[in-house]
Amino acid sequence: MDESVLQRLEREIAVRKGADPAGSYVASLFARGQDAILKKVGEEATEAVIASKSGLSSAVVHETADLWFHCLVMLSWHGLTSGDVFRELERREGVSGHAEKAARGAAKSEGGK
Repeated sequence: MDESVLQRLEREIAVRKGADPAGSYVASLFARGQDAILKKVGEEATEAVIASKSGLSSAVVHETADLWFHCLVMLSWHGLTSGDVFRELERREGVSGHAEKAARGAAKSEGGK
């Protein structure tokens, strides 16, 4: 089976997160901790929104790529992969967004009892 670009990026993130932070952007994010990673995810999400509002397709693609990359870093922080996200998306496939959201709300309230 061919590796996806996401799988290759995840493998590279795994290698780089333990590298010298002075020579690796990924390592520098991990060295600064979860808050630094989350800040980058938030910044990139905002930039993707701004790009979308601009209407420039190339900017939307560029900023979405930045967002996805930083989401992969965030997943790695938690020991997760894109495969975990894909499995969740498959679980939701064919389920109304309203029904899925309601089910999550019910699960949260049951867990809090």
